[in-house]
Amino acid sequence: MQIFYAPDIDGTFYILDERESKHTIRVLRMREGDPVKLIDGKGNLYEGVIKDPDPKRCLVKVESVIRNFEKRNYRLHIAISPLKNPERFEWFVEKSVEIGIDEITPLICRNTEKPGIKTERINNIIISAIKQSLKPKITLLNSACSLGEFINQPHDGRLMIAHCNENHKRIGIAEACKKGEDAVILIGPEGDFSEEEIKSILSNNFTQIHLGPSRLRAETAGVAACHSIYFINQ
Repeated sequence: MQIFYAPDIDGTFYILDERESKHTIRVLRMREGDPVKLIDGKGNLYEGVIKDPDPKRCLVKVESVIRNFEKRNYRLHIAISPLKNPERFEWFVEKSVEIGIDEITPLICRNTEKPGIKTERINNIIISAIKQSLKPKITLLNSACSLGEFINQPHDGRLMIAHCNENHKRIGIAEACKKGEDAVILIGPEGDFSEEEIKSILSNNFTQIHLGPSRLRAETAGVAACHSIYFINQ
């Protein structure tokens, strides 16, 4: 069944924008009466049918609404450094959204080589990923901020830093975070966090964790952390 993102849906009828309408009618060749699903990014799933297959203003009639569809009992916020290769950061965003993540913050660290991100492009990736994985609540992409700014902000839940510095004692993520507990996880850049950054993070009550014996790329570590939290909560 085709899934659409409808952030401004309100009422019994919804008109798809011109791009979505053209794709639906001209490419997918959908017709009047064909079933569709819509997600509003706020946690609700709408089921309906095409009422008027106009390739410029396709009209959908809503027949049912599931409120708080598959609502999770935890929130996950990952702050991760942008990467030298932006495609790797985008890959992390896509896969973590498909698994289930509430917030992503681009984190500017000492070893961050390329701090800029393409916000509009990444938000489009997020929308595509929630449609693909049928996630009714959109992932929030925060503005990039420095590590110091982030760790001094108030955060709810278990605070964790994943790093590879073997001079520090780290525990497994399953030991640090329990089922149903909100989680905030820091992932560093290529080159990891510096020693000074680790000390500063620890002074703000973050727990040091590892993601297994392998040395992972930053984007892989982000996805592994996301999946670990998902697995803990099953």
